[in-house]
Amino acid sequence: MPLLGPNQYGKAEIRLVRVVRDGAVHHVQDLNVSVALSGEMADVHLSGDNAAVLPTDTMKNTVYAFAQRHGVGTPEAFGARLARHFVTAQPTIHRARVRLASYAWDRIATPGDDAHSFVRSGGETRTAQVTFDTVAGESWEILSGLTGLTVMNTTGSEFRGYVKDGYTTLPETDDRVLATDVTALWRHAGTDAGAAGDWDASWAAARTHLLEAFAGTYSRSLQQTLHAMGARVVEQLPGVEEIRLSLPNKHHFLVDLAPFSLENPAPDGAIYHAADRPYGLIEATVLRDGADARIPADLTGGGLA
Repeated sequence: MPLLGPNQYGKAEIRLVRVVRDGAVHHVQDLNVSVALSGEMADVHLSGDNAAVLPTDTMKNTVYAFAQRHGVGTPEAFGARLARHFVTAQPTIHRARVRLASYAWDRIATPGDDAHSFVRSGGETRTAQVTFDTVAGESWEILSGLTGLTVMNTTGSEFRGYVKDGYTTLPETDDRVLATDVTALWRHAGTDAGAAGDWDASWAAARTHLLEAFAGTYSRSLQQTLHAMGARVVEQLPGVEEIRLSLPNKHHFLVDLAPFSLENPAPDGAIYHAADRPYGLIEATVLRDGADARIPADLTGGGLA
């Protein structure tokens, strides 16, 4: 007889924009929130009995109501408030996972005292995932992260000494452009992480360490650079137990200008073709000594909201 395995349900990609008016100065928070709940859900799957089911439309309404009633604050704090509510308000729900993406808006300078015009920031997206579980006593898991952080080193990178076979055509190089779009997710220590935390400062510090490690590492491979970035975060932030990074190699190839009797690279500059696909994809987790890996292995295939 077939058995029901692990299951969850929820409302995905709830778009929420909160505008706070401080006189003529307005403040915008823009989030994408996804909620997933699990618990005593066997009956709804096996017989269609909805007695234990909180409608996903109710989840959506709860997100909006909590944003108005309590404010948003940081993604981690908002996610923790929601996760605790969904688990404690319904006896049939034992685990709630809330994923959040926070989109930044920059002010557009305007004459006078008005400050209500914004342009969507072209930088990375801040992410968070909060899980509250009461199956074996109350436990929290809070992940912070970012995606779409585009970085590039125009030198200080090489790639040589790799395996070669009959299909290898890539030439070795001792000076190349190294570029990537960073997706990172890091897990905070502590069993009561939902209670408090200076999430803004922690996130900003992790981002700074990622950038400094990328810029400061002489790279013999993107794998080496990834490890240096993750190790820097774990070493510098005692509250981080593990960090998982996904780094696509944004290849830059020198253009062959010989048909035009031009040198490349020339003394006054090199011309590259920035290829978007296919691309190498380097992924790994860096752990604090003694920590267990818990972050999902695939950050790009459907992980965060």
